[in-house]
Amino acid sequence: MKTSKIEWTEATWNPMTGCNKVTAGCKNCYAETMAKRLKAMGTPGYENGFQFSIMPSRLNLPLNVKKPTRFFVNSMSDLFHEKAPFEYIDKIFEIMKNTPRHQYQILTKREDRMYEYFQTRTASENVWLGVTVENKKTKHRIDKLRNIDVGIRFLSLEPLLEDLGTLDLSNIHWAIVGGESGPKARPMDPEWAINIQEQCDEQNVAFFFKQWGTWGADGKKRSKKSNGRILRGKEWNEYPANLIA
Repeated sequence: MKTSKIEWTEATWNPMTGCNKVTAGCKNCYAETMAKRLKAMGTPGYENGFQFSIMPSRLNLPLNVKKPTRFFVNSMSDLFHEKAPFEYIDKIFEIMKNTPRHQYQILTKREDRMYEYFQTRTASENVWLGVTVENKKTKHRIDKLRNIDVGIRFLSLEPLLEDLGTLDLSNIHWAIVGGESGPKARPMDPEWAINIQEQCDEQNVAFFFKQWGTWGADGKKRSKKSNGRILRGKEWNEYPANLIA
């Protein structure tokens, strides 16, 4: 288990590594940069850099963690990558089912494959399913997600690249908003984030503001840490109602 610095989770579990870019949000992928760095360091599991690879040796990791933990699954890949056999994904979900003490957060940009997978399968109660929505072109992912039978459905609106306009958040339980970080980060307008926060409030959806990223609320570029997480005068750390954060 690797403790995570990602604000909305506790640890990461990567039974797969590597991915490829599919939409605008992938342009400055942090996982790609990290994978290349890990390869250069000779870290086991990253011999192929950011090429998609399955890691069967990591499957049983959650079984050995006794403390109830919130896991982000495949922070370095996408569980529903087109090269991931459904049979291998089945094994991952079986581990989740057999460790009900943990919570598992799954985030994908491959909503069609996720939807296909769940036409013949169900997830255990400790599984959260999410999709990334970075601009208006990717809002359709929400419709795929809302029609999958799972306990918690969530959105990662990061990197938020434009105003998303009106959102239908029916059957969505949680929304995470964040700006992009890194040397090539694209700025996020505060009004884009505020628009989402207000709609979450109106539609009774938990709202979590993850970060400003490289560009601050004042439109100035500085370190992510210096920009902080304050939106409208407070830190937003809301979670779905059935989770005690």
